[in-house]
Amino acid sequence: MSSVPSPQSELVGALYRDHRTWLLAWLRRNVACPSKAEDLSQDTFVRLLGREAVTVPREPRAFLVAIAKGLLFDHFRRAALEQAYLNELMLIPETEHPSVEEQQMILEDLKAIDRLLGKLSSKARAAFLYNRLDGLSHGEIAERLGVSVPRVRQYLAQGIRQCYVALYGEPT
Repeated sequence: MSSVPSPQSELVGALYRDHRTWLLAWLRRNVACPSKAEDLSQDTFVRLLGREAVTVPREPRAFLVAIAKGLLFDHFRRAALEQAYLNELMLIPETEHPSVEEQQMILEDLKAIDRLLGKLSSKARAAFLYNRLDGLSHGEIAERLGVSVPRVRQYLAQGIRQCYVALYGEPT
């Protein structure tokens, strides 16, 4: 029994056929690793397939680049996070390093936290990290971010809520 492709999958297929080579070339100019560019190209189309509805874009290449840029940004942010972790690991004696398996688990946890905090605005995320990682006071954070102390409290509440949701789910 053959299934009939949905209009959405046909649209994504047409975008893939018509623009994949161009998108891959664009990604290769922005990513040093050709296989990572290939992965990001595929992820762009997979993300489209995962959408509830896709309409024919007026500017297909600009549309695909917008999606790819988001994936590219996530890739670079996670790579920077991993590099920061590895740099911190270099500061402790090798005899105290976690096992390779533990390091991988820690990296996965850091990436999960990054995804969680990625749902916050950049200022809310910065406020939360300044408070939790650097131990800055509300006043110090307000000064760094150029906002009021009450706004910092709101940002911290947003960060705490995201952590709560990650641990326990949406409050009822």
